Amino acid sequence: MHDILVYASSLGPWSGGVEYAARLAAAQSAALSAVYVYPSPLHMMPAFGSPALLETIVEHARKVEEESLAAQTRFTAWASELGVRQSAWHIAEGFVPEALAHIATWHDLLILGRNGDMPWESPADLGALVVRATLPCLVVPPCDRDPARFDCVALAWNGSPEALRAIHAARPVLTRARRVILLRGHRRDPLSEIDWRPAFDILTYLKRHACDVEQREITANDSEAGEALLDAVKTVGADLLVMGAYGRNRFSEWMLGGATRHVLANAEVPVLMRH
Repeated sequence: MHDILVYASSLGPWSGGVEYAARLAAAQSAALSAVYVYPSPLHMMPAFGSPALLETIVEHARKVEEESLAAQTRFTAWASELGVRQSAWHIAEGFVPEALAHIATWHDLLILGRNGDMPWESPADLGALVVRATLPCLVVPPCDRDPARFDCVALAWNGSPEALRAIHAARPVLTRARRVILLRGHRRDPLSEIDWRPAFDILTYLKRHACDVEQREITANDSEAGEALLDAVKTVGADLLVMGAYGRNRFSEWMLGGATRHVLANAEVPVLMRH
């Protein structure tokens, strides 16, 4: 975890998600990049707008760009006060999901704050961004500004490729955790027709990475899986949940599964997700 990326919804004061990212970067001796995205003036222009209106919109966008660039000094100074050794400030013109998906390609972890001032209006919007991202995403609940030590980590396991990718991404955290609990749920039918011998075994995989694992079964149907998962996280006292993000229809990434949507809306601990 060398390069952490966080989305900044404002030019200050910084949100809880940004502060969480800065404190995590300081604790991990990692570099921190913050990105601020403002809309393109072309997308703000009504279909039958006058030239004068277009000029006003373009001028406003120019001022926003200047203010965004000026925020770099404030951000890097603030991050340095929190112990971040290397920080960067980026701005982009366009749509937030597209901008984050692009800049995420040269980072190791994307942190998204689940706060009311975010541009995603629902768990589905936030989940769609997690699905589109090409790297692990850590979704931080509201008002969570101080990173947990991740002493107890819960792994949601249903045999899906997404779940395995999320667990694989969490390996640096798992090797330092005091407890790792594998929450076994209903196994999804694999899409691949390849028949492996021997079959993949998650416990063997975790043991190979020096993880001693406790196991708990979760028996719930699809509509109750998210609630059952969060109940189990609370029961075992986990301070991090690791799970895959997937949809009902893999050809429509915005169609999130019910468990993913429920966890994104209601989790009280950070959630490390990977599609």
